[in-house]
Amino acid sequence: MKKNDIITLKITDMTSEGNGVGHIFAEGSPDNGMAVFVPAAAVGDVILCRIVKVLKSMCYGIVEKLIEPSPYREDRGCLIRKSCGGCVFRHISYKSELEIKENMVKNAFLRLGKFEDNGIFLPILGCESTDRYRNKAQYPVCADKDGRAIYGFYASHSHRIIPCEDCLLQPDIFGKIVAETMEYINRNKIPPYDEKTGKGLVRHIYLRQGYHSGEIMLCLVVTKAEKGLFRPFAEAITAHYPEIKTVVLNINGKNTNVIMGERCIVLKGNGEITDIMCGNKITLSPLSFYQVNTVQAERLYGRAIEFAALTGKEDVLDLYCGAGTIGLSMAGQAAHITGAEIIPAAVENAKKNAAQNGISNIDFICADAGEAARVLCESGRKPDVIVTDPPRKGCDTLTLDSMITMSPSRIVMVSCNPATAARDCRYLADHGYNAEKVQAVDLFPGTGHVECVVLMTRIE
Repeated sequence: MKKNDIITLKITDMTSEGNGVGHIFAEGSPDNGMAVFVPAAAVGDVILCRIVKVLKSMCYGIVEKLIEPSPYREDRGCLIRKSCGGCVFRHISYKSELEIKENMVKNAFLRLGKFEDNGIFLPILGCESTDRYRNKAQYPVCADKDGRAIYGFYASHSHRIIPCEDCLLQPDIFGKIVAETMEYINRNKIPPYDEKTGKGLVRHIYLRQGYHSGEIMLCLVVTKAEKGLFRPFAEAITAHYPEIKTVVLNINGKNTNVIMGERCIVLKGNGEITDIMCGNKITLSPLSFYQVNTVQAERLYGRAIEFAALTGKEDVLDLYCGAGTIGLSMAGQAAHITGAEIIPAAVENAKKNAAQNGISNIDFICADAGEAARVLCESGRKPDVIVTDPPRKGCDTLTLDSMITMSPSRIVMVSCNPATAARDCRYLADHGYNAEKVQAVDLFPGTGHVECVVLMTRIE
């Protein structure tokens, strides 16, 4: 094969990135043929495929013409999905998407984790609403060829911004607020940040809304603390949109791909909003971790509570606790809970959340999860249940070893990355634990992401 070859291809599989997979068979070849990965294709499609990249063992192509459409195809809207690349499954039915995601979790545990398919996999929990479900959006800002500030989303695998006035995953009001924010920026000739030169002021516009409360936080990520420049805007935008309870400047002057800086300056309100999660009032700051799909997060946490099987007598350790949402949801069924989180603002939110809900049997440690687990382990702490909700990279060895040494009867792992969850659960399985249940939960319809909850029990 060579670049720009056009071939007829049948799509027989799909990756977690939303690429259709077909195979080119050489005449008389005994193997499975060379794999061709094609974005925006669906299982069952017969296409004319233009080869755009040839590697030693695989090719990448694009759909030149759809000859025979897949029965799984369904146009779920969005004018920019092909260029944006965020919603990789919006060209197939949601039922098909759920089947793919369920298999993503299952294959991670079977192939990467080397677990057996002996009834541990529960049917995926799908989402009732596949649009407008996100409570958070982060819009990168840059200058167009005429020097005007524009916003949107990054194209797949790049920092090229695709303009977007209304993302179907975000609440309607987000598009209106960000458009008005950009109008102020351009009217006052406030320079957007340029990644190449490091010059400019505005990097991102960040919005967060409480699903149950309706309260909105508007955060401008900027390179310098230009408070005087944005105070008039904060007054005007909150007067226009009473849902906006606070406006914050987040300062990030570093040459980095990380969106948020560590310092926040409040321009309006108190720098926080509130919401309800699993019946508890939750206070959120710009740096607090909070699941972006509130309704599905409550189902996710409900399954974690079920797996923890608390009776009211247990000592629980909640690692990577964020604003404390999981631990707080379990507090009424446990004797005591300790949460550990490395971000100070999130820990302060967690303490406030416990206090305002009258929950006294929970405390929080501001520390890296691995270090917190090590210190608690060395102090002789022996929790009955450990709950962990790590970032995409999963748990480090220190955290896993400390968990194993503390020897809880149950470990409940919540994960946004089935691959690292399978890896970490394999490590626990090799050190005295058994995988009892694996539950896939879709919090991100349309995208290539899926969460899972895993119950690991100690082998007596």
